[in-house]
Amino acid sequence: MTILARRAAPLAVAAIAVALVRDTLMPGVGFWDTAEFQTLGPVMGTGHSPGYPTYAILGWLASVVLAPFGDPAYRMNLFSALCVAAAAGVTVELVRRLTGWTILGIAAGLGLATTPLAWRLATHAEGHTLHLLFLSLLFLLLVWWRGERATGGGDRWLIVASILFGVSVANHSLTLLLTVPIGLYVLTVDPGILRRRRLVTTCVLAAAGTTALIYLELPLRAGPFRASLVYGTPHTWDGFWYVALAEQFRGAIVDPLGDLGGKFALLVKRTVTEFGPLTALIPLGFVATVLRDRPYAVLSGASLFITVFFAASYINADITRYYLGPVFIAWTWLAVLAAAAVDGVVALARRWRGSPPAQPRQPRTRNSPLAIGAAVVMAALLLMPTVADLETRSRTGDESDNVGAQRWLDATFDAMEPNAVVVSWWSYSTTLWYGQHVEGRRPDIRIVDDRTRLDENLGEVTDVVATALAQGLPTYVIRIDTTEIEALAERYELDRVGPADGSLIRVLPRDGAPAAAAP
Repeated sequence: MTILARRAAPLAVAAIAVALVRDTLMPGVGFWDTAEFQTLGPVMGTGHSPGYPTYAILGWLASVVLAPFGDPAYRMNLFSALCVAAAAGVTVELVRRLTGWTILGIAAGLGLATTPLAWRLATHAEGHTLHLLFLSLLFLLLVWWRGERATGGGDRWLIVASILFGVSVANHSLTLLLTVPIGLYVLTVDPGILRRRRLVTTCVLAAAGTTALIYLELPLRAGPFRASLVYGTPHTWDGFWYVALAEQFRGAIVDPLGDLGGKFALLVKRTVTEFGPLTALIPLGFVATVLRDRPYAVLSGASLFITVFFAASYINADITRYYLGPVFIAWTWLAVLAAAAVDGVVALARRWRGSPPAQPRQPRTRNSPLAIGAAVVMAALLLMPTVADLETRSRTGDESDNVGAQRWLDATFDAMEPNAVVVSWWSYSTTLWYGQHVEGRRPDIRIVDDRTRLDENLGEVTDVVATALAQGLPTYVIRIDTTEIEALAERYELDRVGPADGSLIRVLPRDGAPAAAAP
């Protein structure tokens, strides 16, 4: 296939991916982390642990470049779709380099973009979609480096890969799980590289230096160039490391060696959800990769195993997002298996015709009609489950009618009196922050999230409420913990106002009783 066709294929796959997901994008602001990312980019703020400085910088740039396409929230949703589409395009080139077949790369790229998990995450602002893009680029650069070593120009690509690793670490610390797999891959490709101390030192400094440079965004945007959205206190020494090292999530890893059978069963269930009938072929794909490309098998196999093992023991919110990388790796394995099948068909045909078997150093007959036809068939087989299930995947991932957060935000802002204080919970706080910091609405309202209470030593929810009432300020709470609501109900009159879901509660002193004194 010509150079022009090879370059056109990744772009075409990316364009198809965008076209498929475009009509399913969330039209505006959401709740939870989605609203935080929708705010983080436009204001170039600092996010929750591990801070997401790369996302903040690139999100701000995307918000500017994509300005003609809609409001800030929609632009960040579109940014996620573009990240997944770009990763699909990169997958095309990666598979082509692994197998020699562009058609199989096209199948793997489209398969990745239409996998239910990738489709779902592509519809709204999400830091893990950017992580997927960096992961695919990193794998491509490492494979590229191996190929360029033969011409004597490989060193620069390993340095570029090190820089990209640093950029990716500054987006999400999941990248750190790749450290051992990448090290094993490099040693497999070049066992004597440790003797090249200058190159090794350059790569280590490039990765660490890039990470450190990008992480300066946290103290700068929390300090002298303060953004309107700042999580924690990253402008202080302790506060910076608290966010960057994700100390708040340290207790989230639970019994990593326990219930391995149950974890494996859950992994199989998740894999079936994403790959359907192709699930049974994934282990065969890894075996094929081991036989055909041992270095890549080391890189991809170790990366998938470590990531899945970590995610299976990590107790957090939507942990399924952590499986986006393994989904990408599995698609490359399936493509390698398909390439092995093509070679098998060609070998059988040669034997049937009485032709001598191909020698190890003999160029493969990929330009023969039989090989091309077999490759097209294999690509079609890889995409058959996707095509058969495309409508369901589109419907399941469709967020185009998800306007609940925007309606909730409008009703909440309309219901609160001037100069109000609202003690909110994370999933709702992020939406309120978007309305205030990005849309510029209700600057008179003070939003007190649980993070705010910790950073400013404001005490418990009841303490914040008592202080606000003592100051004569209209006071509201948004809480999901019923015990907190019950504790407030024992001391105050509670009136659910605003949104139809009853989440916004006005807190008033009981009739005839003075407001509680500020602590």
